[in-house]
Formats: sequence, structure tokens, C-alpha cells
Amino acid sequence: MLDHLPEKFASVDIVSTPVITTHALAKTYRNGREVLKGINLTIRQGERVALIGSNGSGKSTLLRCLIGLNEVSSGKVTTLGETFTAAPTKAQRVALRRQTGFVFQKHCLVRRRSVLSNVVHGMLSEAGSWRGFAQCLAPESWRSAALDALAEVNLADRANARADTLSGGQQQRVAVARALVRRPRLLIADEPAASLDPVSGHEVMAIFARLCADHGITMLFTSHDMNHVLEYADRIVALKEGRILFDKPSATTTDADLKETFRVENR
Repeated sequence: MLDHLPEKFASVDIVSTPVITTHALAKTYRNGREVLKGINLTIRQGERVALIGSNGSGKSTLLRCLIGLNEVSSGKVTTLGETFTAAPTKAQRVALRRQTGFVFQKHCLVRRRSVLSNVVHGMLSEAGSWRGFAQCLAPESWRSAALDALAEVNLADRANARADTLSGGQQQRVAVARALVRRPRLLIADEPAASLDPVSGHEVMAIFARLCADHGITMLFTSHDMNHVLEYADRIVALKEGRILFDKPSATTTDADLKETFRVENR
């Protein structure tokens, strides 16, 4: 298990260009439950940001609002140059999808397809071509990019194996390669290591951190594992009851900050 970040992770090229900004973002569901309340947030190119909070604090809803999967009730969101105050247009959704990589707790691989085919699927939004469904039909440039991505997650030797023959940690590394094969500007990861054992979880998070740093990709992830949060994020944003409790560098985050984030109020 990794005890600390490799030295190359210590310095990340963060530029002033905002990738995400929100102003007074709020989200209320149809049942009247107010999930997000006045979220003001700026995330810049190259940052690795961890979003933390108890279950029900609004983490996943915020992620979905930022990338246009959930309609905004009020306020404004600008992500990757696309601004919306309710639901993004179809054109905006396509633009966001082409510039964003996604990794979730479940691998969502096509189990009977090869590892290489699964990574090639990450190129589909480039042109929407059905030819990307199987690597043997995909353009050579797509196969080459997919092989390079697999090499970056140390799985080039398993390119022709069926996805369902891999371990859970290996399958999640395939999901990482698929998310990053197009070199997106933004990576969204929702509890990416929650289903993995501790060693595999650290390996996956280390790969995330290294590749995002190497390619200048902005990384926004949620996690309940505070070891992952403190080791692999430059910055921590804590949500509590739909509001930002604190937003600070991980290096200055204290045990008291974390205890307050997860403290249950007496009612």
C-alpha cells in the first residue's frame, strides 16, 4: 500500500483558467427536498479536488449539476465554457461530454468484450460512430490511443483479454483508461475506489493522480476514504446539509475539520 504521494505528485501545474464556476447554485427535487443551497465554487485547470460529506449532503447531486446531468433549480453553472441556469441544451450536453471523462464506483464495462474494445468505447463521443463499438472496426488512430491508455494503467498486456476475466482493481483501471483515452479537460470520479480492497483502491487513486498531473487534467472526485482524500487531492471541498462547510488545501485540513464535516446534529 502507498504510504505517501510519489514526489512527482507534489507539484501540479495549476493555471488560473477556471474549468468550473458556480454562482448561488441551488437544486430542489420535485418532492420539495432542497439538496443544494447557494453553492459558490471555482475549480481551475489542473486542480485535483476532493468533494466530501456525509450521505445525503449533496455530493453526487452537485457533480451531476456541474456536468448538466441534473437540471439546476436556480443560480448559474459554467463548466468547460458552457453556461446554463437550468437544463443545458443538447449542444451543450454534447460539448460537455466530449471534454469530460467519467469513472464511477461500478466499472460499467461490457463484460464479454475485450479490454481494448472497452477502452475504444471512450472514443465514441468524438464522432458518435458505431464503428467504435468493437475495436476491430474502429479507426486505427482510436486503437492506437486506446493501447497507449492501457499502457499508462499498466494493462497493455491484457488488451485482448475479456473484461470479465480481470480482477476488480484491474477492471477499474480499464475504466480509468477509457475515461482518459480522449485526454479530456475534466475528470469526474464518484467514489471510484469504494468497491475495491485497500491495496487496489490506492493503486487506482494513484493512477488517477499521476495521469491527471501528467496531462494537466482537472480531477474532481468524491470519496468517504479520508486517506485517499488527503493523499490524492490538492484541495478539499466539504458539503454539509447542501452547503459548503469549508473549501481549503488538503495540506491545511485538520482532524477537527473532518470531524465537523461528518458530525451528526442532535435533533
